[in-house]
Amino acid sequence: MKYIKKELQSKKDYKKAPFSDVHWRVYISILLGQIACGYALGISGIALDQAGSYLPLTNFWTGLIGAGGLIGLFGSIFMGRLADKVGRKGLLMLNMYIFTILSLAHLFVTNLFLIFLLRLGLGLMMAIDYTVGNALLIEWLPTGESGKKQSRLLIYWSIGFILAYLIGSYLGGFSQGWKYSFTSSFIFGLIAAIFRSFAKIPASPSWLASRGKNAKAQKVIQRNLGSKWGLSERLLSIKVKNISWLHLFSKKYRRQTLVGGLFYASQAFSFFGISIFLPILLKSMGVTNANMSGILYNGSMLIGVVIGIWIFNKISRRSFLVVSFLSSAIALAAMVFLDISLWAKLGIFSLFSVILSSSLVLDYPYPSELFDVKVRATGMGICIAISRIGAACGTFLLPILTDMGGSQLAMLVCALVLFIGSMICLVWAPETSPKFMKKNEILENEVTE
Repeated sequence: MKYIKKELQSKKDYKKAPFSDVHWRVYISILLGQIACGYALGISGIALDQAGSYLPLTNFWTGLIGAGGLIGLFGSIFMGRLADKVGRKGLLMLNMYIFTILSLAHLFVTNLFLIFLLRLGLGLMMAIDYTVGNALLIEWLPTGESGKKQSRLLIYWSIGFILAYLIGSYLGGFSQGWKYSFTSSFIFGLIAAIFRSFAKIPASPSWLASRGKNAKAQKVIQRNLGSKWGLSERLLSIKVKNISWLHLFSKKYRRQTLVGGLFYASQAFSFFGISIFLPILLKSMGVTNANMSGILYNGSMLIGVVIGIWIFNKISRRSFLVVSFLSSAIALAAMVFLDISLWAKLGIFSLFSVILSSSLVLDYPYPSELFDVKVRATGMGICIAISRIGAACGTFLLPILTDMGGSQLAMLVCALVLFIGSMICLVWAPETSPKFMKKNEILENEVTE
């Protein structure tokens, strides 16, 4: 036993290995899932707008079905917990196949409640990619690469989201078009599922070590990286503990859990509420060429993500959050209170899209940087679950608010939520970027850098 322990301790930390084949396999597996998730969420509003002439949709059902995927993402709290108990690999090998089946099922359903249940199920499968996928990514990628690669995932999520708008725009115009729009997400889910099967996603060595399976973790590392790599001394010394959800609200994790969830929720409220029901909002603003304006908005969103990636490591995480949220709130408020032309409003709306979407690059790295390996998937699951409450509320309320007070009321509420988010980050958000942290601010549970 002593010999085995000494043998394990003699290996180099696998997190310091150069970027190689296994890292690419894990990364591509996750980014394909992000494209599928972005597409499935983006197509919802397009399909509902198309279905308006063929289904008995009220504002209630429009909001509920539109929010269905986001409500399903609340399952992150359970999927993260499950992943911390049974591991990452199995869940990620299965979820995209179920995602594909649920997407195809839209072809055979016209009942509004059943459509809602399908969206709910899709959200649950997406919850696995959001929590488990990001946990596996940060636990495999080399030190210094995980944050950068996670921030770049938003490009692929945005590509999926924008593709939904472009493809969905060409699937309308006939009675079954809304069905084909909903169903079309199966293509991206199937691609992700097949790739993961052939790429053979490895188990997480960090998770195995956290469960006391050091020898098995070592075998996984050697199989994928070579015999000279192994677990770090920190991972070898981890004590196996059964940790409950309540532990994340203990003194050690309370701040991380609340900030991680609330920043995400305030951002998601506005982003998903506006993005998913963009056609409805644009009509309320008096925009006649909704397709061109939609392309302008989505193009601005992609530009924002690229800008966000560029500045990701150039400013602190905390400053990034505060400035982007506050600037977005000011842009929306300007559209409400300033007496300006429609073209000026569209310009400010595009600027809002650039600013808010730039902050999306923090959605994956920041929550995962807040938690250690013992609770990472559970912690991320809770943060994402809290955020999906915000997203579901925004998606459910936006068509209702627009109907009550037009686009101005909807944008004013979104601006208020973003302002509250900026104040939460200003007061409570911890800094997690090693480049900008002071020595006395370094979190004990940080393992990403």
